Amino acid sequence: MIDTHCHLDYLDDPASARGELGLSAMICVGANVEHAHNALALADNYPDVYASVGLHPTDVAAEDSPQTRAELEVLSSRPRVVAIGETGLDDYWAHDQLVVQRAAFEWQLDLGRRRDLPVIVHTRDAPGGERASLGCAEIIRAADWPRGILHCCNGHAGLLRAALDAGWSVSFAGNLTYKSAQTIQEAARFVPPDRLLIETDAPFLAPVPKRGKPNRPGYVRYTLQFLAALRGLDESEAEALTDANARTVYRLPT
Repeated sequence: MIDTHCHLDYLDDPASARGELGLSAMICVGANVEHAHNALALADNYPDVYASVGLHPTDVAAEDSPQTRAELEVLSSRPRVVAIGETGLDDYWAHDQLVVQRAAFEWQLDLGRRRDLPVIVHTRDAPGGERASLGCAEIIRAADWPRGILHCCNGHAGLLRAALDAGWSVSFAGNLTYKSAQTIQEAARFVPPDRLLIETDAPFLAPVPKRGKPNRPGYVRYTLQFLAALRGLDESEAEALTDANARTVYRLPT
C-alpha cells in the first residue's frame, strides 16, 4: 500500500511509523517551510518516504512572503520532492482569509507547472458553506494544469467535477469510513478507477475502527478495505489499483 498523504513529522515516532502493515511508500507532506524541511529530512533518510513542499492555506496569512516563496522554490528542486503543497483554500480555520489564500494557491499551482510536479490541494468549507469548494473549483479550472490531487475529498460535486475535468486524481482519507460521510462515499463510488488514491492525513482523521486515536500511516489499510467494499472490489484489487495510480501521479519508482 501507498499512503499518499501523511504528516510523519507530526508523529512522536516517525521512524517507527514507516513501513508498518505492509506500506511500500508514503508521501510526507510539507505544510509550511519548517515542515517541508522536516519532510525532506525524512525522505533523504528513508527510501520509502517521499516529500512535498508547500504552504498550507491556514499558514498563508502568517507566513507567505517573498522569502518564503524563494525558499520553497529552492526546496521544490530537491530530488526527493514529488509534489507541491499542500495548498488550497480553508474557510473553516482561516475564515475571511480566502483572498490571500487564493494568491498563494495560484502561485503554488504555477510552481507545480514550472517544476512539472502535481499539486496537492486542501479544501475545507465553513459549516454550512461552500465558498472554499467553489473557489478551489474556479482556480483549478482556470489553472489548466493536469497534474493535481484533490486531497481528502470532501464530496462537493462542483469541486469534484472540476478536478476530474482537469485530469486530476482524487484522494480519500479516513473520514470516508465515518457513518456521516455519505456524500464522500458517493464521490468515492463516482471517481473513475484510474483516478482513485488513498491516504491517512496522519495524525489526523483516523478511520474506523481507530477513530478518535492519533492516525498512523498503517491505518490506511482500513480506508482501503472500506473503499474496496464500497466499489465491489477485492482488497487485493483495490490495493493494486490505488498503488498503481499513486505511482503514476507521483512518478514513483516501481
